[in-house]
Amino acid sequence: AAAAVAAAAAAAGSPSFSSLPSSVVRSEGEAVAAAASASRRAMSHWAQYEMGPPDPIVGLNEAFGQDDFEDKVNVGVGAYRGDDGRPFVLPVVRKAEKIMEGHHLDHEYLPIAGDPIFAKLATEFVYGKDSAPIAEGRLAAVQTLSGTGGLRVFGEFLAKGGHTHIYVPDPTWGNHIPIMKNAGLEVRKYSYYNVESSDLDFDKLMADIKGMPAGSCILLHACAHNPTGMDPTLEQWAEISKAVKDHKLVPFFDCAYQGFASGNAPKDAASIRMFVEDGHNIALVQSFSKNFGLYGQRVGALSVVCADPEEAKRVTSQLKITIRPMYSNPPKHGAHIVRTILSDEALTGEFIDQCKGMADRINDMRGSLRTNLEKVGSTRNWEHITKQIGMFAYSGMDKDQVMAIREKHHIYCTLDGRISMAGVTSGNVDYLADAIHDVTK
Repeated sequence: AAAAVAAAAAAAGSPSFSSLPSSVVRSEGEAVAAAASASRRAMSHWAQYEMGPPDPIVGLNEAFGQDDFEDKVNVGVGAYRGDDGRPFVLPVVRKAEKIMEGHHLDHEYLPIAGDPIFAKLATEFVYGKDSAPIAEGRLAAVQTLSGTGGLRVFGEFLAKGGHTHIYVPDPTWGNHIPIMKNAGLEVRKYSYYNVESSDLDFDKLMADIKGMPAGSCILLHACAHNPTGMDPTLEQWAEISKAVKDHKLVPFFDCAYQGFASGNAPKDAASIRMFVEDGHNIALVQSFSKNFGLYGQRVGALSVVCADPEEAKRVTSQLKITIRPMYSNPPKHGAHIVRTILSDEALTGEFIDQCKGMADRINDMRGSLRTNLEKVGSTRNWEHITKQIGMFAYSGMDKDQVMAIREKHHIYCTLDGRISMAGVTSGNVDYLADAIHDVTK
């Protein structure tokens, strides 16, 4: 194109590019490049696609990365960090990987439903080895692409079965909504959290459950509710179970923090086991990202409690039909790590201790943050910080305060005021408390 312009210029008696000042050549070159780009856009099949909005978490991390302030703090990321602020790999995971090296494993495809031994161990971990659905062979279970993949598979499974909507708590994990919408379901919300009191809005929650049409699917956070960290008590779970059963709803549990929430895996699964014992045919998605620290391995499981073994086979077949065109089959390595640990009593014991260590550190930071907020003279009630459980604390900061703490103190959290307690350390908790007090006083 540049040669053609030069030839045309010469034919018209104009000076060639070589005799023009460099600034003119640059402007001519830019004009030619712009014209070529416009021509490509006019012929492109993709020109109608607009720039999408940035993901809230990814955008937050990018902004943090570009901030050159020495004492900046990122409490937005949903991944565990040690007290040094660095990513943490469980020692038992390293040990399992060493064991696996000696097995000379291949890299063949897993079946559509994944590793059956992993699925068995995963479901025993959450339901309990003596669970009736497992003992009676009426549990359909498949390995999934962590919790996110399991949610999407179940969403499509519901839609294929004639469901048109699903109820999620307000608020809920942000990805729940697009996952279910993209699966073809209308997303409806039920009351969960009272922002004014920073507590579970139990009366409204129960009223909303009782108002749901029979046959509706309701998504429940098994423990460590994301983003609020506020869970029902066991007594409240019992009331929820009764209401769900009385109104013929379909309970679907999202379990992303078993063992990581309280440090006690059976305790964190208490709501799930209660519903099963109460006779619910629940569905359940598990993630092993947080509790095993396998964020990048995408390890998860989806299970459905059925009426009998024959029904479980039919449900499994439909789950496989849903999975096959979606991602064909799940990845192998991370599932084998979990399988190696949960199939060995000693390794399982080490995992439980190390998982509890993560939970204890986070709970210690909750106490330190609340203590420091009270120590600096804040007159607000910060009891909810220690009442909440799991990775996240719903601080109570509004959007303006979140932006203020980012701009004035270089502290990064999501716009709803959710703080990842995993990003709070003994080295930054004082600074964080001072900053929160400054923007909320």
